[in-house]
Amino acid sequence: MNPETFRWFLIIMAGIALVVFIALYYVKAGYGIFFDKKWGIAINNKIGWLMMEAPVFLVMLGFWYFSDRRLECVPLVFFLFFEIHYFQRSFIYPFLLKGRSKMPLGIMSMGIFFNLLNGTMQGEWIFYLSPADRYTLDWLTTPQFIIGSLLFFAGMIVNIHSDYIIRHLRKPGDTGHYLPQGGFFRYVTSANYFGEIVEWCGFALLTWSWAGAVFAWWTAANLIPRADRIYHRYREMFGEQVGKRKRIIPFIY
Repeated sequence: MNPETFRWFLIIMAGIALVVFIALYYVKAGYGIFFDKKWGIAINNKIGWLMMEAPVFLVMLGFWYFSDRRLECVPLVFFLFFEIHYFQRSFIYPFLLKGRSKMPLGIMSMGIFFNLLNGTMQGEWIFYLSPADRYTLDWLTTPQFIIGSLLFFAGMIVNIHSDYIIRHLRKPGDTGHYLPQGGFFRYVTSANYFGEIVEWCGFALLTWSWAGAVFAWWTAANLIPRADRIYHRYREMFGEQVGKRKRIIPFIY
């Protein structure tokens, strides 16, 4: 992909994210708590998550492996950060899921499609299109890399811990619904989504790239409307127990 084509690719991806952001306030993505059969044949949730998340791990692996920059320190660090997240999401998280939840094929297919595009977006920039003199060893001491890395791992920790809380809301055999407590759930009703947004904002900062920024925007565009729906669902189910918690951004929204 040449630089001009890549620039238009980023613009189109950012524009589609805006459409998705608006649409998701009106259309429920039918998985998880909002599972809906109209999104296609339902498959095992574990398989669905594995199939949806693994492609981006493999795509980025391919971009790294075939690049002449694969052993350069800074691109390699970016690659490892990215792959740590997606290894956890692809090969650990699905097998920690409990219960017999299902995922519609429609949701899984859209996830695969986006992940392939995102893997291409990040891999192209990091390993092929970024200027050869941009990510030198000095990059690791820049404020954007240091702050971005702290945000990236802080967001990852919040995300993983929040998923842990959600998984342990029910005892074996229990099918009830419960309001998550503890961690960042003290401040928002979708702490797991908050962590993921922080994580990818950190990645955008540490790479200081439009590719990273577009991915962070996509993450927010997908998760903020869903957090709004979860907030209203919890309000219906638990009323005043929700308290002063916000939807996804502590003390703000």
